[in-house]
Amino acid sequence: MFSELSKNFFLKKYYFNRPEMEKLLIISVLFSILLLSARVIITNKLLFVFLPWNLFLAWVPYQISTALMQKPGLVESKWKLGALCIAWILFIPNAFYILTDLFHLQLREESTRWFDLTLIFSFAWNGLLLGILSVRQMEKIASHVLGLKSEWLFLVPVMWLIALGIYIGRFMRFNSWDVITNPFTLFGEIGYMLIHPFRHFVSWSTIGCFAIFMTIIYISIKRLAKEI
Repeated sequence: MFSELSKNFFLKKYYFNRPEMEKLLIISVLFSILLLSARVIITNKLLFVFLPWNLFLAWVPYQISTALMQKPGLVESKWKLGALCIAWILFIPNAFYILTDLFHLQLREESTRWFDLTLIFSFAWNGLLLGILSVRQMEKIASHVLGLKSEWLFLVPVMWLIALGIYIGRFMRFNSWDVITNPFTLFGEIGYMLIHPFRHFVSWSTIGCFAIFMTIIYISIKRLAKEI
């Protein structure tokens, strides 16, 4: 039966011909969708239907970095590389942002809290994997294009920008596309935070904690992959 499935054109194109890591991601995402579907059917509530959308936004930067890895012509063209890098930095916070959806657990009734924990964390885990894989791909590209001698020259600014993006999304309630649809308000509020850092000490402390924590996760998984 498995051999017959592997011959199916659709499955062959979208699953069997993919790298091993992407196959695991597909299975993990399907598991998350199954959990969400079960919750909707059992409770008859559309409470967490926003999670697939958040996961789609996490998938966008991974697709951008994968395209850059697989198509050298995009990297060789400075304007294409620049445009895609800007798009990537705007969307990559979404991959790690899903971790903050765990905040929604405090609003849930006790009877479903454990199930909801598994549900939200499964989506967060998928977003985290997409984010780590995407950052790793961009690190390789940056090392090649810029000739960086140390991974920290890439990681430190990128993780701080990601943490800032998470804070902007969760607490300031802006989206990635507000750069185009609402740029003056967005950059005005960011500029105010930059000009008056001590008035926003808690905000910058939160951003710093996010940045350090994500860096630890990234480096740990990267080192672990080399050890295994």
